[in-house]
Amino acid sequence: MSFSASPTSRRRFLIAGSTVTAAAAVAALPGAQAAAAASTCEARYAGYRDIDRAQPYAKYFKSRTDAPQRQVPAALAAGPVAPALIPTRAKLADDIHNPGYGAVETGYGKLASGEIWVACLTDMPRVTPAMWDWWFGWHSKESARYKLWHPDAHQYAALRYPRVDQPGLTDKQKYIGNTSYVDEIIGGHLDQLAIGFVEPSKFKIDTNAFDGTAICATVGTSLVPVNIGQLVHQVRRTARGSEMRSRFYLNVPGTRGLDTDSIACAVKRGVSLPKSILFDTAFGAALLEHCGQEMNHLAQFLPELYAEFSGR
Repeated sequence: MSFSASPTSRRRFLIAGSTVTAAAAVAALPGAQAAAAASTCEARYAGYRDIDRAQPYAKYFKSRTDAPQRQVPAALAAGPVAPALIPTRAKLADDIHNPGYGAVETGYGKLASGEIWVACLTDMPRVTPAMWDWWFGWHSKESARYKLWHPDAHQYAALRYPRVDQPGLTDKQKYIGNTSYVDEIIGGHLDQLAIGFVEPSKFKIDTNAFDGTAICATVGTSLVPVNIGQLVHQVRRTARGSEMRSRFYLNVPGTRGLDTDSIACAVKRGVSLPKSILFDTAFGAALLEHCGQEMNHLAQFLPELYAEFSGR
């Protein structure tokens, strides 16, 4: 690439170069390669393998992801939401604590700060909030479980701390404070992500303020210990079951603890560089579609999955 390229192209070149350099440097640290070889670092893959089809939950596999609910394509057709209608990140807790609904419950847009915002409302008959706490504690153990959520896009999942089968832990304790490393396709591009689950109180969310749960996390890249966003999935009870109010804020920089094994594994799987140092509204639209698909898809059979595998 020539350095006479546009500023945006130069930024892309710089972020790509720095990502490769950092990942390679960490992977080359003493013991990093040995640790990766000793750990279970499987390859990413599309679709299902024979070993996946032998899993006891394989009967819930679908060949394609279900379409999102109608509010999602309607929001995509409407285009980006006006910044004046988007709650700033400082107002996130107020948005979640609202017993009703915000000005826009399904949409995407860009704030004056440059942050990309995505919101997605999903109606979930028969589903309870407890089912989602269980799901987030259960699904990242292996890629095949992760594929239940979005068979078209999900290709890899692993946990930093293997707590899923640890006795005596609640569902929340299995995922809060843990990191899920996932490879998934969003908007036609493969992203290697690190989802770091945190207590809702870190985002000033009080789960006693509503009847339900809130799954909160930072979003980062698996390639370096850098975060690029935040997410909240609020699940609150309704007369028919539950509804999920998802919120994403991207272009929110941060750092997290260094995990050399996960970085070495991400490099071993094959580096997929981010398209740019900053997310744009086109990515916001792609994320809205992806979220709408996976939440509606899993909700169709989550009650049965939970009844069979939660041990309750």
